[in-house]
Amino acid sequence: MHQNIIDLMTILLRQVKIADPRSPHNGLVRDILIKDDKIDSIAEKFTGKADQIVELSNAIVSPGFVDPFVQFCDPGMEHRETLTTGAAAAQMGGFTTVFALPNTQPVVDNKSQVTYIKQHSQDLPIHVLPIGALSKKVEGKDLAEMIDMHSNGAVAFSDGLYPVQSTLLFLKALQYVKAFDGVVIQMPIDKSLGSLGLMNEGILSTKLGLPGIPAIAEELIISRDIELLKYTNSKLHITGVSTAKGIALITAAKKEGLNLTCSVTPYHLFFTEDDLKDYDTLLKVFPPLRTKQDQKALLMAVESGIVDCISSHHMPQDWDGKTIEFENAKAGIAAIETSFATIHHLLPKLSEQRFAELFSTNARHIFGLNTATIDAGANAELTIFSKKEITKLSKSASKSKSANSPFWDISLTGKILATLTKGKININH
Repeated sequence: MHQNIIDLMTILLRQVKIADPRSPHNGLVRDILIKDDKIDSIAEKFTGKADQIVELSNAIVSPGFVDPFVQFCDPGMEHRETLTTGAAAAQMGGFTTVFALPNTQPVVDNKSQVTYIKQHSQDLPIHVLPIGALSKKVEGKDLAEMIDMHSNGAVAFSDGLYPVQSTLLFLKALQYVKAFDGVVIQMPIDKSLGSLGLMNEGILSTKLGLPGIPAIAEELIISRDIELLKYTNSKLHITGVSTAKGIALITAAKKEGLNLTCSVTPYHLFFTEDDLKDYDTLLKVFPPLRTKQDQKALLMAVESGIVDCISSHHMPQDWDGKTIEFENAKAGIAAIETSFATIHHLLPKLSEQRFAELFSTNARHIFGLNTATIDAGANAELTIFSKKEITKLSKSASKSKSANSPFWDISLTGKILATLTKGKININH
């Protein structure tokens, strides 16, 4: 699988089906003419000339995909991933915008670190937006300089891989972001209940002799954060929800009208704790893989609309981090390249519009990004996908610097055909 990058003045997308709930052309098959980085016109049949004509079979086009929770390890851990390799992997997965976690060395907890990522993003084929840390050095003790970071381009605020444990600090953060209508992102784990845990706590963890992380460790934090959200009337996005009760709590809170949104990962939908029977370190993740009942509840929540976004939780690890005993292995999956294909493979009956919501339009609305509507005059930030073609990603074809994926060589129905952003089309072959 190689990629072909074309940099031209005018690009014609021939006969693509438009999947964009906000577009007047939603559901129609059209020709789309792009000039530089704008959609110039949309017509049933374009008869003029274009520098590049792109014809892809079974092509569906949506606003460019957004992933609101990825780790690109740069600066400080470039042996695992860099902004350049991460952006290439994201583009292969259909993403034109991603939010980079602050868990780097140094931590993204001030405006200079935000600026570092913003400046590097200018030279990348996609938009990489920094998430600013909630607390200094993501230590969960003192608030970071959030207004400064927001002013310099931080898209949201989170301690990322270190969920905020202090109730007081999280309350302050929710109050603080209201000054600029910001969003707080939290991955829900009460670390005091799962500090030594390696997988979901249950009968299987006992059989395997591995300490467990109980479901209640997630549910307590979700419950707490919902109460704090009610108190502050702020904006909260909970990511990586993995339990049935966690989803139920979020469902109830949404019915109350709270400004609460959530995302789930492809791998919590695809795998369960049962897949850990062989101690496969590629499946060691945080939050852990849960039960089949939890998996079923998550899939239903994606179908019903309770889940707002899909987030890959792309977490590259080097060879040493995974080729080791399960107890000592690092958590995480390099999942961004197979994210769309995984979801489509699991839920093939979802409408094209629902895929557009899950991967693009909802995240754009939640985090205040440009809408990238498919209409004349709009920015041309597009993802083109097929629901019929097969994704079978190999280790050698991966664009990520790390190879910690359990999805290698699995045939998944659904494929990213191309992305178009910053005036360039990138076609996956």
